[in-house]
Amino acid sequence: MKWQALRGVAVAGVMAMGPGASGAAQADVGGTLALTSDYVWRGSSQTGEDPAVQAGARATRGTGLYASVWGSNVAFEPDSGARSEFDAVLGWSGELAPNWSLDANATRYLYPGTGRALDWTELSATATFRQRAWLQLAHSRDALAGGHPGTYAQIGMRLPLSGATRLEAAYGHYRLASAQARDYQHVQLSVIHAIAPKWELRATGHATDSAARQLFPGNAGSRLEVALQASF
Repeated sequence: MKWQALRGVAVAGVMAMGPGASGAAQADVGGTLALTSDYVWRGSSQTGEDPAVQAGARATRGTGLYASVWGSNVAFEPDSGARSEFDAVLGWSGELAPNWSLDANATRYLYPGTGRALDWTELSATATFRQRAWLQLAHSRDALAGGHPGTYAQIGMRLPLSGATRLEAAYGHYRLASAQARDYQHVQLSVIHAIAPKWELRATGHATDSAARQLFPGNAGSRLEVALQASF
């Protein structure tokens, strides 16, 4: 039932972008389902290092416009009352030039049960070169629902090792207003293996600097995340 609801929200979002059409303008719907040992976001655990079940759905038009929704269980310390997170996204993705693609979107982070105290919105753009390297820039006037602006930048690379296995490495820098917290940095390295068509097993090592550990005590630092993900 939860998966059907997620899928329905994404379809409704794309249909709301404009009148129905045939051919390339029809919505293409897909999604993911994952089980992970830890939900790590920008270097910090969102589940207190406990496992998470995650599901997402995305509907895309031939024009590149898309709508998606993604959800996961969460557990924050100190306890904020949040037990789940839902990310609602509206965006556009497509080819900018030969070898270059762009994904630009607006994401609304939602945490039911918190009276909207933790909800916030972020604008993001990711440029990708030959599916081998990417650069992401994201900005919010209310970063982390803290009432101050924040800008996040990530650069990453993807290296195929075989037809079924690849390495991915990324470095991220989160620039936050000094009134909220110090800027922090994190790195991650993943080994991803396709164990069957549309099924992947991923192992990711995460590490953060001392500023992240100060901002997210107990949830930032060095950790290993293992996830199994299916795509539909």
